[in-house]
Amino acid sequence: MRAGPLNLITDVAGLKVGNAQDSALKSGVTVLIADAPFMASVHVMGGAPGTRETDLLDPDKSVEGVDALVLSGGSAFGLDAASGVVSGLREQGRGFAVGDARVPIVPAAILFDLLNGGSKDWTQNPYAKLGRTAMAHAAGEFALGSVGAGTGATSATYKGGLGSASLVLDDGVTVGALVAVNPIGTVVTPNGKFWAAQSEIDAEFGGLGGDSASYGAVRLPLKSDAGEGTNTTIAIVATDASLTKPQAKRMAVAAHDGMARAIVPSHTPMDGDLVFAVSAGDKQGDPLMIGHAAATCLARAIARAVYEATPSEGDIFPCFRTKA
Repeated sequence: MRAGPLNLITDVAGLKVGNAQDSALKSGVTVLIADAPFMASVHVMGGAPGTRETDLLDPDKSVEGVDALVLSGGSAFGLDAASGVVSGLREQGRGFAVGDARVPIVPAAILFDLLNGGSKDWTQNPYAKLGRTAMAHAAGEFALGSVGAGTGATSATYKGGLGSASLVLDDGVTVGALVAVNPIGTVVTPNGKFWAAQSEIDAEFGGLGGDSASYGAVRLPLKSDAGEGTNTTIAIVATDASLTKPQAKRMAVAAHDGMARAIVPSHTPMDGDLVFAVSAGDKQGDPLMIGHAAATCLARAIARAVYEATPSEGDIFPCFRTKA
């Protein structure tokens, strides 16, 4: 396996990602979209998720295609980002046809970034506009770090952020991951390495090597003010292989292994950890290897998110690359 040309989820042909953020708010939105509806499923392992229209992604539900997926900051307020995307898609004539009406299907997930030092004194919810703007900027290449849904994200020790990575399997199938990293736990070990270092390709997050001896050896730091529902890592994994909805569900389940490799602890009662899975192609591939690649991509994407984070005024956490 090797990284794709961009080392982004958009190495999966046809997918585009857009970001929008507000520096004063210290929050933002990330949208994944394609030119045509795509099949998606989801799996939640955190104890405190915040979601919109995720039930329809279960394998026993009738909806097969969605028009976009949204990752947003803002806690429950951020769910309104999907409304902005729905409005934009409706103007384009996209959506599920019901008689003469078209209803865009846009599942969403949010993370909590309301206590990150940004200005939250708005009177009108800003997230619908951010969602619409993010969709308008969707492209094959996009920035990582303190952008989009990762703008105001934090971890126990450093700023979080938006990350992405990809792999091309030996059979030509491409798998990618996109993630907004905002856990109660750590992405970096007590000795300054990344938990995900064993999966790194071409020094994509500093070439810092492994540090597995630290796992469980010390009491790991947690966000001191973290309560139930105040964290969350939300992700999308995608492939250009043709998967059934149940197979996509298993891909999402497998991808959570990558989250557990890269964040310690993960899937806690205080996190709403969630992974969407997308099938957006017609290649034939091995679902087992696709799930393994999804987990590996997600671990790498999480480390890249923290590695690429940049400082801004009012930050309450340092950035990994500017640490003393």
